[in-house]
Amino acid sequence: MAVEMRLPALHKHVSLTTSQPHRDDKHLVVPGDVITSDTGFMRGHGTYMDEDRLTASVAGQVERVNKLICVKPLKTRYNGEVGDVVVGRITEVQQKRWKVETNSRLDSVLLLSSVNLPGGELRRRSTQDELAMRDYLQEGDLISAEVQSIFSDGALSLHTRSLKYGKLGQGVLVLVSPSLVKRQKTHFHNLPCGASVILGNNGYVWLYPTPETQDEEAGGFYTSMEPVSVSDREVISRLRNCLLALATHKVLLYDTSVLYCYEAALPHKIKDILKPETMEEIVLETRQRLVEHEG
Repeated sequence: MAVEMRLPALHKHVSLTTSQPHRDDKHLVVPGDVITSDTGFMRGHGTYMDEDRLTASVAGQVERVNKLICVKPLKTRYNGEVGDVVVGRITEVQQKRWKVETNSRLDSVLLLSSVNLPGGELRRRSTQDELAMRDYLQEGDLISAEVQSIFSDGALSLHTRSLKYGKLGQGVLVLVSPSLVKRQKTHFHNLPCGASVILGNNGYVWLYPTPETQDEEAGGFYTSMEPVSVSDREVISRLRNCLLALATHKVLLYDTSVLYCYEAALPHKIKDILKPETMEEIVLETRQRLVEHEG
């Protein structure tokens, strides 16, 4: 039986200082920390009043909007907002709706009226459409969607009324903390390395080969089952390990950080990226490049 042995190595020190000397440090608190004693502030999520002092009830970052103070938890289930891009898995087919697991406290809902019909038809949904729901989406299918609204109990209502949303085909799903996904104008990225990524706000990241063409007549339900080449599988595997390395070291995930990490990992074998010392070296180089890019 082969045994792999690794000896301790001296890590090179990487300075992450920037040219901006006065950077605003984030105000981080833990449960029980007093945020302020000023009675003029309103109590928001993650806080409570203790003898006229506003105190944190969760560990996270203090956010202030005018006179409202709340604490955003660093680790929590996904709290959806209207307009968020999510990746989810169909868990149940019900009457005129699908239940979708989106890493939130409650299952999300995708209504039959909120999806594109095959061929892009614009008409009222009929009984035939309801009977054919499993032909569109069935249990276990992965989809990309957008949060359309939020019900009174906190459940999310999704829609896929765009050709960029719909059923996902061949690829790899990576699960990270929702707090690590940076909010941007677009969460669909075609990377220069030959793969594409969907960074779901709910912490579900989807990696797949960049398609050459998109079939607009399918209405988001057609998925290619052509064999994926070995080179594409290697690129996706390397990206997957890079995402796990960034998530382990709590680096925000967005297109630039993922691309920098992929480039930093190119000299290493794919299976070596998740070794602790290799992971630390790759993430340090990625952080350095991000600091230089922002500075």
